[in-house]
Amino acid sequence: MSNFDRDLLSGLVRLHILHHAAKEPIFGQGIAEELARHGYRLSAGTLYPLLHSLEGKGYLRSSTRREGKRVRRFYRATGQGNAALRSAKQKVRELFGELFEE
Repeated sequence: MSNFDRDLLSGLVRLHILHHAAKEPIFGQGIAEELARHGYRLSAGTLYPLLHSLEGKGYLRSSTRREGKRVRRFYRATGQGNAALRSAKQKVRELFGELFEE
């Protein structure tokens, strides 16, 4: 994927993350696998700063949880994140309609 493609798709990746974090707690490797299923292949060096950025902006809140021997950081959408997602969904619907007008 070229840098141009990455720039265009980076907003979609953020929305995808926010969508899943609004439904249930997510963790890095799990969301990386989900994104990969949709053709987004993000390295840990890209994904984790993105999660931290969304948390820093108040869209996600994280907590740690022990799972067996592993401690994972889980992310969940905040009230602000849910409101932003609702707003973004309206914008995506409008854009989708324009992109696929016949």
